[in-house]
Amino acid sequence: MERGVPIRAISRGLAVLASVNRDGPISMMGIARAAQIPYPTACRIVQTLLHEGLIEKEPARKRYRVTSLVQTLSTGFQSEDQLVAASRSHIEALCQEVGWPISIATRVGTRMMVRDSTHNMTSLTFSHYFPGYTLPIAECATGKVHLAFCDEDERAAIVDGWKAIETDAANMGMLLLSDDFMLQKIRRDGYALQVRNVYNADPGKTSSIAVPLFGEDDALIGALALIYFASAMSSAEAVEKYLAPLQASARAIHESLVEISGSEPYSIEAAE
Repeated sequence: MERGVPIRAISRGLAVLASVNRDGPISMMGIARAAQIPYPTACRIVQTLLHEGLIEKEPARKRYRVTSLVQTLSTGFQSEDQLVAASRSHIEALCQEVGWPISIATRVGTRMMVRDSTHNMTSLTFSHYFPGYTLPIAECATGKVHLAFCDEDERAAIVDGWKAIETDAANMGMLLLSDDFMLQKIRRDGYALQVRNVYNADPGKTSSIAVPLFGEDDALIGALALIYFASAMSSAEAVEKYLAPLQASARAIHESLVEISGSEPYSIEAAE
């Protein structure tokens, strides 16, 4: 990395904007905590973002939310629309079968972003997670699956991102990769678990199990997750009940992607 990089002011500004986008409407104290920066710094950054029109303060409360102007930041980025189109009917069917919410997530930097979910289809959820919600890659089941199945170059890029931000979640990621045992186990088993998620909207109340999703060209494109109440069952029970349906849905999504692209299907049995 070049000397003087990263520029801390820019990194902090992006962290504040991401916090408001992810958790808003959010208070100034909440922004400082979520972005892991001092309160006075958060105030200055928020004032700057207000000036630029990227965020706004709610009229009746001292809380901040993003404006539609943030959409201009994604101009030129092509989302995984094909993945969402190919998977929607399958995750709806799986949610109806098992009752628990299902999510599709892909990597964005050092986080996993929800691309689609069925939280609004079931009462077995504490919060609705809409497309755009993100979680630290090493602190969620979809992220652990991604770390296990992505190639070495992508894994190295994630490590570089962790080194740049130096957060608690980044440090946990570095610790996770310090020993290849867990990633080898995930690759061997074909799934990852996250017991009592800490970084979601309801810390400690839910757990999740995830399997990898592969595209028509045999490349890792995302992960499929089932989220359940941590008090409802043990992780072993979750695996016994839901791993097979998750893997079947992953295969069905792959087949739909192949059909959309017109490619020949490949076998993902080895990944399971």
